[in-house]
Amino acid sequence: MNPQRTDAGAPAHEVDPVDRADAGERSAVASARRPFLLIGGGIALVVVLAILPLLAIDLPGVLPGPTYTPGTLQLLAYAMLIAALALSYRMMFGLAGLLSFGHALFFAAGAYGLGMTLDAFAPVSWPSELIFVGSIAVTLVLGIVLAATVGSLALRVTGISFAMVTLAFAQAGSVLIRRNPGGTTGGDEGLSLDIDHVPDALVGVVNTRNLYWLALGVLVFVYLVVLWVERSRAGRVAEAVRENELRVRVIGLRPYTVKLLVFIVASVLAAIAGMGYLLLQSGASPRIATADFTLTLLVIVVLGGVGYRWGAIVGGIVYTLLDQRLTALAGSDLIAGLPAVLRVPLSEPLFILGTLFILVVLFLPGGIAGIPQRMSTGRKQHPAETEEAADA
Repeated sequence: MNPQRTDAGAPAHEVDPVDRADAGERSAVASARRPFLLIGGGIALVVVLAILPLLAIDLPGVLPGPTYTPGTLQLLAYAMLIAALALSYRMMFGLAGLLSFGHALFFAAGAYGLGMTLDAFAPVSWPSELIFVGSIAVTLVLGIVLAATVGSLALRVTGISFAMVTLAFAQAGSVLIRRNPGGTTGGDEGLSLDIDHVPDALVGVVNTRNLYWLALGVLVFVYLVVLWVERSRAGRVAEAVRENELRVRVIGLRPYTVKLLVFIVASVLAAIAGMGYLLLQSGASPRIATADFTLTLLVIVVLGGVGYRWGAIVGGIVYTLLDQRLTALAGSDLIAGLPAVLRVPLSEPLFILGTLFILVVLFLPGGIAGIPQRMSTGRKQHPAETEEAADA
């Protein structure tokens, strides 16, 4: 039987070369427009977040009040700082494949470093603005030195040995903070922010809006730096090292240098987020230097999606909001009135968060950020399957 033919005499199942060329051209145009759409969407999202304090949006059960209230703005600012910190950790873990258990050390170094530096300048009669900027610069330099020291030693080994070395440094930093040498760290009570040399616009509940914008600026800055590093030559090499370090060595490149660069950049970004945390919370507590805090970052990155830059941001914001709201829910009268079989697990926020994490790992391998990709393709998406997915 002859194949069914169209009016033009060509078999019905054959594709017209002209149509194929048109389809290829449309695909090329769509690919060319995609970066501009992503950039435009990102700018629009930042603008929306920037004007959020000027709006009266109320999400009961999600936010503690309208978006213009200080309590809500502080919660959102804290979520964005945690998202920035998770984004820096995602660059180290997701890009270079460095599983660190000590990333919280650099976050604490930024917070405690800025606090102690401001306190050290207390007797100096310099202008407050100069002292504030100088303290930030000194803290950044100290963060770079600390990151270079820890990274150069930890990267002498790989795999779980690297994770254990970073954990040892983090534990040493946590012990040092708690022992309060010379009364500089505040010990278990934490370090209070010396506001004498902090700009008035960043002090007090009435200026929570400014602190919110500061946190948003930190998040945008961290994202742009991460984007720049990942698209640079060093970022491409780091990605290759993650996949096959031996092959990178064979072609004459130096994986150690590239991994050290990624480690230092990610650590300094964590220190910047730590400085923002100190200003937002008007102090720092020893909890931010513990290994448990680093494990929380790992959970956030996996929850959001390791293969997606914006997955760390989504994971940080979702985790922070859930942590805050579930804590409030656990102490509510609604939970207290439930039977013991329900009251006991629901009164433990960590139990609920742990259950959510297990469900995401089992049923959403790409994390929250991989849901759109999975819905569009109709199949499971590996967390780091394609570069296009990571750029989304």
